[in-house]
Amino acid sequence: MTWISALIILIATLITAFISGIFGMAGGLILMGVLTAILPVATAMIVHGAIQMVSNGWRAFLLRKHINWRIFARYTVGSLAAVLLLILLAWRPDKTIVYLLLGLTPLMVWVPKAIIDLDIQKRGQAEAAGFVVQALNTLAGVAGPLLDLFFVRTDMTRQAIVATKSATQVLAHLVKIAFWSAPVVASAGLAAMPPLWLFALAIPLSMTGTWLGGLVLERMNDVNFKRWMRWLVTAIGVVYLARAAGWL
Repeated sequence: MTWISALIILIATLITAFISGIFGMAGGLILMGVLTAILPVATAMIVHGAIQMVSNGWRAFLLRKHINWRIFARYTVGSLAAVLLLILLAWRPDKTIVYLLLGLTPLMVWVPKAIIDLDIQKRGQAEAAGFVVQALNTLAGVAGPLLDLFFVRTDMTRQAIVATKSATQVLAHLVKIAFWSAPVVASAGLAAMPPLWLFALAIPLSMTGTWLGGLVLERMNDVNFKRWMRWLVTAIGVVYLARAAGWL
C-alpha cells in the first residue's frame, strides 16, 4: 500500500465517520466506494469492516442510553441465520457487483409504504432485518439504507435510531471481517492482511469524526434528519450505479 493510498483512506475515514455520526449511515457507503477503488475487494471489505466496527461501536457507546437492547437481541437472531447461509454458499462478489449492490441499496429508502410497510418494532421484523441486512452487508460491505427502511417509520427518536442501528452494525461488520478474512489468510497467510499501522491511525480518526457528527445530530430535529438522510444516500447510490455501468 502506497502512502498516497493510505492518506486517502485516512482522510476518507475522518470525513465519512463525521457523516455517519450525523445520520448513522451514508458515511459507510462513501468509505466503501473509496476503499474498493483503491484496494482489492477482500482487502477493502476487511479495512472497511474494521473502521466501521470501531466507528459504530464508538457511536453506540456515546449514545448507549438510547439503545433498544430488545430490538438488538431480536436482530441478532436473524443475523446468525444469515451467517450460516453465507457460509454454506461461500460466494464472494467482484468489484462490479459490489458497485451495483452499493448503488441499488440506497434506492431502497424510496420504497413506498403501500408496497412494503417495515417497522423494526413490529413482530418478526427485527429478525427479518437481521437476516437481510447481515447478508447484504457481508456481500456489499454496506447495508445502512436497507436497515434504515426498518427504522424510518418507527416512533423512535433520532438518537434511539442512530444508537440502535450502530449497535446492530457492530455485529454486522464483525461478521464481514471474519467472512472476508478467512480466504485471504487461508491463501496467503497473515502477511496478506492490511497493515496494523493503518488501523492504528484510522481508528482515532474514526472516533473523532463520529464525535463531531454527534454534535451536529444534537442540533437537528427528527423531520430534517430523515429528509436529509434520504436525499444524501440517493445521491450516493446514483454515483455507484454510474460506476458499475462504467460511466465513471
